[in-house]
Amino acid sequence: MRFAPEFLDELRNRLPLSEVVGKRVTWDQRKSQFSKGDYWACCPFHEEKTPSFHVDDRKGFYHCFGCGASGDHLRFLTDAEGLSFPEAVEQLAEQAGVPMPAPDPAAARRAEVRASLADVVAMASRFFQDQFRSAAGSEARAYAERRGLDRDTLATFEVGYAPGTRDALKRHLAASGVSEGQMAEAGLVIVPDDGRAAYDRFRNRLMIPIHDIRGRIVAFGGRALAADQEPKYLNSPETPLFNKRAVLFNAHRARSAAHEAGAAIVVEGYLDAIAVHRAGLRHVVASLGTAFTEDQIRAMWKLAPEPVICFDGDKAGVSAANRAVDRILPLLESGRSFNFCFLPDGKDPDDLISASGVDGFLSQIAAAKPLVDVVWDRERRAGRLDTPERKAALEARIEQLVEAIQDQRVRRRYHFEMRGRLGDLFRGPGRKPNRESGGAMDTVAATGFAIDTDLAELERIVLGICLGFPGFVDRHWEQLERVAFSFAPHERLKQAILGAAVDEIEPPAERVRSRLDPGLARLFDDVYGSEPAGGRLVSRFPVVAAAPPEGYVERCLLHFLDRLDLKTLEADLETDIAQAGPDLTADGEARILALSRELVRRRQAFQEEDRDLADQAKEIRGANADAARSTSALPVPG
Repeated sequence: MRFAPEFLDELRNRLPLSEVVGKRVTWDQRKSQFSKGDYWACCPFHEEKTPSFHVDDRKGFYHCFGCGASGDHLRFLTDAEGLSFPEAVEQLAEQAGVPMPAPDPAAARRAEVRASLADVVAMASRFFQDQFRSAAGSEARAYAERRGLDRDTLATFEVGYAPGTRDALKRHLAASGVSEGQMAEAGLVIVPDDGRAAYDRFRNRLMIPIHDIRGRIVAFGGRALAADQEPKYLNSPETPLFNKRAVLFNAHRARSAAHEAGAAIVVEGYLDAIAVHRAGLRHVVASLGTAFTEDQIRAMWKLAPEPVICFDGDKAGVSAANRAVDRILPLLESGRSFNFCFLPDGKDPDDLISASGVDGFLSQIAAAKPLVDVVWDRERRAGRLDTPERKAALEARIEQLVEAIQDQRVRRRYHFEMRGRLGDLFRGPGRKPNRESGGAMDTVAATGFAIDTDLAELERIVLGICLGFPGFVDRHWEQLERVAFSFAPHERLKQAILGAAVDEIEPPAERVRSRLDPGLARLFDDVYGSEPAGGRLVSRFPVVAAAPPEGYVERCLLHFLDRLDLKTLEADLETDIAQAGPDLTADGEARILALSRELVRRRQAFQEEDRDLADQAKEIRGANADAARSTSALPVPG
């Protein structure tokens, strides 16, 4: 909800900032002047030994002279404790003793319903805990002991027991005045459709309360105690209190620890989370055993920018990881991702900690794989890569996955990374790209990039257009990235241009040059020209001097890229024919025939476009008489 500025000002005025900040820092007694509202401490946002964090109660403002962190009451709560803005407002209002603004009537009614259901669920939790401690809970206590749940852990997680009888909880709540309708709405009882009496949802189970981010009990997870009891784990259904798509188990306890550590551990079940927490790793949450949802993924990112997700190393764990990958990829953002930890020998976190201790578990966490590696490994191992068609299928799968990433900058980075890995994979170990071996490359080294070939000139025109018209790089990034240039320095300069475009949309040419090593800087000058800027492009592509419409230059760029594509197709056909030999199979013959037909079709389309662009060039020259005297026909090398 939106908050009136007057209300926020009242909160700040009611409560000294030092009182809010003082819960997380220790004031320096020598440097602070408490009577003047002037406080100093070591900064809570970075490591330091000398206090440089200053709080001014008179201004209601803090500033760190070491790291630059600054803000007011609310900014401190959001940055230091990881609270959302509404949560920070609510916490500050409670601390200041100021009532929150009344919501609209409909929202107030919904809040009232949730509050009443929260009371019912809290009553159920107390009942389960009482039962756990009673004689009836002996089996549950024995199970908890086998799982290593000590007294402190049982108290922290409010562990309880649901009796095995049909309606023990129902009768208890009814005696306290709770209606059957409220019990059903809270997900505690099941009301049969055939008119039979309602009965308890949870029976003969170890009960683990599930809290929302504010720490209120909103649901339960029940672990079966009988060997033949199904399902083994049972969670509350969706209720007005419990949105299972958004809740993470233990998030309310883990939030502060995760924020301080800058890290979070995600496990599959609540008992796993309890085991990790019991081992001293407080920044752990669980996904309640369900497939990750968008809300849960974003909730994890509120804890840390790159949480580590733990999966069992067995087939089920790998399958769960694959489902998580497909959910996560479209949501990736700059600086936000996940790492994946596959535990050995099918062990869950509790097993591993019991066998190897917390250090053994942490060593597995430290070896977690970045998301990009998990994606690559999965697709690479999906099938054989012994034919061109299977290699193309791998490329298509990876391209489809990468295209699903919504964040443009991250998508480009993945394109960049995956194309490099595909190139390394298809070249095989120890083999260099053809464009880096001998022949023309010796000429490049000897003459300082002065290659007198049509293909080299065409590649330089393309590079010059990309430098002179950076908006084209943004629009045709994938196609530029896909076309492999024949000469290694040209390919390196192209990759530098693409890399600059990844970091900055439409970077000016001089900014690209500033990123280059001396060798590539010389090539830049030969391709584009340093004085005057773009002079070398004009000398190779004179129509630019006539100030043609950008749409025309863009068509030329795509036309030239198509020509480079044709070169690749021609090389593929030559390779297939050379490798065919006398034992040409029917499949090989069909492939060569298909490549030949595609090459003929592409050449015809190229020639038609070539003629059309040449006609337009004449019109552009005619519209600019000065440029016409120095403009030759449209160059289409090769």
